[in-house]
Amino acid sequence: MYKPLDTEQHLLAEFALGKRAATEKIYNHHFKILSGWILKNGGSASDAADIFQESMVILYEKAQNEDFRLSCKLGTYLFAISKNLWYKKIEKQSKQPFSLPSNAGADEGFDREYEDDINVHAEREMHYEQLNVALEQLGEPCRSLLNAFYQQDKSMMEISDEFGYTNPDNAKTQKYKCLARLRKIFYGVQAK
Repeated sequence: MYKPLDTEQHLLAEFALGKRAATEKIYNHHFKILSGWILKNGGSASDAADIFQESMVILYEKAQNEDFRLSCKLGTYLFAISKNLWYKKIEKQSKQPFSLPSNAGADEGFDREYEDDINVHAEREMHYEQLNVALEQLGEPCRSLLNAFYQQDKSMMEISDEFGYTNPDNAKTQKYKCLARLRKIFYGVQAK
C-alpha cells in the first residue's frame, strides 16, 4: 500500500516525464488553495495564475533531478514556493527592501527551506533573459544558424543546405564562430 508521499513521488515522476494527466492532477488539487491565498494577500486572479505557473516550472525543474525526493507533501512544497514568489513580487513592486514576515512558514514549516530553489530559478531566468538580449544583438545569420542547430535540432548537413554552405564542415566552422561571438556579447551583457 502506498503512503501519501509515495503516491505523490509517483505523481512527481509522471510530472517530470511531462505527462499531461499528472500536470492536470497537480493543478486541480492545488491551484484553488494557492490562488485563494494570493487573493487574500492582495493579489489578483492574474497574479495567482502567474505565481502558480512559475511554481510549477520550479517544481518541474526540481523533478528533473533523479535525486530529488519530496520531504513534505506536494501541496506544502508548492505552497511554500508560491508564497516566497509572491513575497518577492511584492518586494519588487514596492522597490523597497522586504523580508519575509517572522511568522512566514509557521503554519507550513517549509517556506524558508525552499527559498534556495526559488533563488536558483530566478538566477536561471535572469541568465535566459540575458541570453535572449545577447541573441538579439548577435544578428543574422548567426541567430538563425544557432537556432537551427540548438532549438530545431537540425544536423550540420541540413544547416549546410539551408544556409548555402559548401559542406557541413564549413557550417560547423561558422557555428563555432557564431558561438564565440555570442559568448563575447553574453558576457558583456552580464557585466552591465
